[in-house]
Amino acid sequence: MIIIGASAFTLNGRAKINKSKADSVLDDRKHYVDELRLAIKGSEKLPAETVFKNIKLLKGVPAGQLISIMDKGYANSLGVTCSHCHKNGEWDLDIKPEKEITRKMVAMNATINNQLLKNIDGLRGPNPIVNCTTCHRGSVKPALQL
Repeated sequence: MIIIGASAFTLNGRAKINKSKADSVLDDRKHYVDELRLAIKGSEKLPAETVFKNIKLLKGVPAGQLISIMDKGYANSLGVTCSHCHKNGEWDLDIKPEKEITRKMVAMNATINNQLLKNIDGLRGPNPIVNCTTCHRGSVKPALQL
């Protein structure tokens, strides 16, 4: 059985969902996402670094979009809550190593996407990419890692 996020997929592809764990993770994220959206109301379209402190990646991204990237991109891809990388309510602090690991993983993705993939002949599609979900598939440990 392969665990993916809060879901378990058997080898025949039929999903068995651990709904209570998935619900608690989603509820926790929704709470903080809603809280952040309310806090930045009226500033959603401003660059993230002018609305939030300690933005090192994604400068220039609209603040409202940054929240979506954190929620749908990073947290969802790893099946975690905001507190995996952040101290809730003190988002700018760099006290958890997972936050810096994420920054380094984003840099790795950029290298793969911008330098390596485009040099591989025969890949399908006009712009093949990797992202967090490519390896993590809803789990903190990348798929296939023992």
